[in-house]
Amino acid sequence: MRADAARNLEAVLTTGARMLAADPGASIAAIAAAAGVDRRTVYRRFASRDELLAAIYDARYDAVERAVEHARLREAPVAVALHRYVEEIIDVNRRWPVELTRLRADDAIRERRDALVREVDDFLRRATDEGLLRDDLPLAWASSLLPQLTHLASQQLPELTPAQAADTVVDTFLRGLGAR
Repeated sequence: MRADAARNLEAVLTTGARMLAADPGASIAAIAAAAGVDRRTVYRRFASRDELLAAIYDARYDAVERAVEHARLREAPVAVALHRYVEEIIDVNRRWPVELTRLRADDAIRERRDALVREVDDFLRRATDEGLLRDDLPLAWASSLLPQLTHLASQQLPELTPAQAADTVVDTFLRGLGAR
């Protein structure tokens, strides 16, 4: 793909994610205009609105998978990996603010999501085994709380950089679930 075509695709996908989060009824023409491309450009790439939505969801999950990979949850020191993971997920949530309910309904996305959840759960087990997290609470508690805190920080702390918001999330997470 040519560099300008790749930039246009990225602009359409990120603009689409932002606009559809704000208005689920946003038209392809409106998304194209906001992305700075002709609507025919979008229609050449995506035959329907559903295809555009599927591409947006795939792009979001590509970004989440890259964030998990960059965090090095298996090999980095736990505290470093936790902060890196939260910071990158906050950035993904802000860049790709798509409604997540539909993501859970798509089989392919659900499989990708389940694999990511298993990887994060394994990391949280490691954090508990290494004494960073309390061992008197079920893993499911930490596994449910971390994405909720990350999502809240993504939306409710827009004035903070992803790194600053990650500081807040990690501090909140560890003070509530951290080992005593």
